[in-house]
Amino acid sequence: MSAPVLMYTTAVCPFCIRAKQLLAARGVMAIEEVRVDLDPERRDEMMQKTKRRTVPQIFIGDTHVGGCDDLYALDAAGELKALLDGNV
Repeated sequence: MSAPVLMYTTAVCPFCIRAKQLLAARGVMAIEEVRVDLDPERRDEMMQKTKRRTVPQIFIGDTHVGGCDDLYALDAAGELKALLDGNV
């Protein structure tokens, strides 16, 4: 897998956990995790980049995937692997 993964999260977010589990199942070994509950400035950054307030917010490479449900939908559509491989 070549595309870097960035995920905005909080400590006790079940959707964040599910998203990380799916990414791990697809071979992602490293996720840059930004804990917005610990750093309010990073939450502001997340909201400016995504126009969303909820976590997780997931980026694969330069592509904003969205949240956990969006990630699962991308996987169900068969498009997640190509994005992770940097082929999109």
